[in-house]
Amino acid sequence: MLYALMNWIRTRDEGQSLAEYALILALIAVVAIAALTALGGSVSNILNNIASTI
Repeated sequence: MLYALMNWIRTRDEGQSLAEYALILALIAVVAIAALTALGGSVSNILNNIASTI
């Protein structure tokens, strides 16, 4: 019984693919948040300069 359960878990790859996609999406979100945090001030300054020039 235990052998059959372990074999069934090893042969299922749909859940594994979904978990991999979720990890990739989480990594992209973390990188995007870090980039926006690091560049947030400079982007704001650039937009303010453009607005004042116009």
